[in-house]
Amino acid sequence: MKLILKKNPLFRGMNEQELDSALALLDVKKTDYPKNALLASAGEPLERFGLVVSGTVQVSFNDIDGNAVIMATLTEGETFGESLCWLGVPEIPVTISAFVDTTVLWISPKALKQGEGSDIAHELQNRFSSMLAQKTLAMNDRVQILSKPTIREKIVTFLSQYSNRSGSKTFSVPFDRETLALYLGVNRSALSRELSNM
Repeated sequence: MKLILKKNPLFRGMNEQELDSALALLDVKKTDYPKNALLASAGEPLERFGLVVSGTVQVSFNDIDGNAVIMATLTEGETFGESLCWLGVPEIPVTISAFVDTTVLWISPKALKQGEGSDIAHELQNRFSSMLAQKTLAMNDRVQILSKPTIREKIVTFLSQYSNRSGSKTFSVPFDRETLALYLGVNRSALSRELSNM
């Protein structure tokens, strides 16, 4: 598990002693979820943010017409719910679920908020701030997709982003056709037709 944690900027580069101290300070709790299990529901508070140890987590919300819209899909080493947790939002606007069998490490931000004086606490505070900033920049990828006027442009933008991230023209995406349609904000049948045409 520690190798997975070190993929995340909150723990990257820490030695074993630093990582153990960080995990103790953040009061982490590991939970296993079966496929389709709810991790958190819209309208509830989120007291801890999560780090995906294995599997895939999806963050979604229902639009004004009741249609599900996928906001993010997270895989091992990635975190979710940081901003909602940090701000103490009493009723989160999203639903968080396990797309496949998933293990999550739930992390408490209390020690970061209280400003504890230890070296590891200061280091984690700096890393957490940087992580939030990186998440904000990453939202730009989603905006680029949603702003494209045609389905083909949305698909090309999406695939280009994954290709750039992997550094290769061969890569995997954590979606089936239905969830890809939700992520791109398009009709599944229309997506299938466009993929066939391409």
